[in-house]
Amino acid sequence: MKSKPLIIVAGEPNSIFLEIFFKSLKKIKNKTPIILICSKKLFILQSKALNAKINFRLVSKDDLIKKKYATKVINLLDIRLDVNKPFDKITNKSNRYIENCFTVALDLLKKGVSYKLINGPISKKHFLRNKFLGITEYLAKRTNTKNYAMLIFNEKLSVSPITTHVPIRQIPKKIKRNDIIKKIILINDFIKKTFHYNPKFGVTGLNPHCETVSGVSEDNNIIIPAIKRLSKLRYKVSGPFAADTIFMKKNRNNFNIIVGMYHDQVLTPIKTLFEYDAINITLGLPFLRVSPDHGPNLSMIGKNKSNPVSLIKAINFLSKN
Repeated sequence: MKSKPLIIVAGEPNSIFLEIFFKSLKKIKNKTPIILICSKKLFILQSKALNAKINFRLVSKDDLIKKKYATKVINLLDIRLDVNKPFDKITNKSNRYIENCFTVALDLLKKGVSYKLINGPISKKHFLRNKFLGITEYLAKRTNTKNYAMLIFNEKLSVSPITTHVPIRQIPKKIKRNDIIKKIILINDFIKKTFHYNPKFGVTGLNPHCETVSGVSEDNNIIIPAIKRLSKLRYKVSGPFAADTIFMKKNRNNFNIIVGMYHDQVLTPIKTLFEYDAINITLGLPFLRVSPDHGPNLSMIGKNKSNPVSLIKAINFLSKN
């Protein structure tokens, strides 16, 4: 019996993704069938430019629905893209191509071809065009998902921001007691189902040292009541802790997951600790979506120096789940 294939949307065409994808193929552990949704023209141009010899076969959407896919070569589902050279600047001209790639992938997922999705990095400035905070929110909207969470996962320590790509000045208004509760329950259920243990959560405060000189304290009024409620429900949650000390070794070793109030509060330290050795998992979707934890990195395109570790981790993770 064939295992469910892994669907990969290559994402922004002018990015390092195909380079790290080619490098990853040499190092992934499990040979799960791979469906790559990408422009054939771009695939060939970049493989030649990077001197990568990759075996692939063209497949149609109907082939995949009928489970006609190979295990030893890349199953390439060609999406039209007008491109004259392999590496160029990122513009809005890629938007329709990226949208078409996601539409095909979501249709395959809906039809049960797979429940595993990886997407390459996307330009938030150009593709999302201020309509969505990130691909997490884009996929949530397209699947009508209300409760979801971003989990930056590493076996030693993971983090999750309550708010994602929100401007700093807007964050206090976005912090809600029920959001904290729902996201922690969602993460707890995922870890328990996937790894078979009940995780320990440490929650940061919003303000420095969990204190404020203003008359309103989000730490006292929102975060502490959320933690108390979760504790009554028997979740292993404690805090709030000052964000400037919770990642010190003696403190972070007490937790499996640190939940922060905003993006840089937890992603800056986790990337400092583990660099590329982490993956971005979106929880709550009707499928398991993972992405490598980095962006298009336009400055590195064509140099053949990009680090594939995060994508290797993503592929290996979905191959086992």
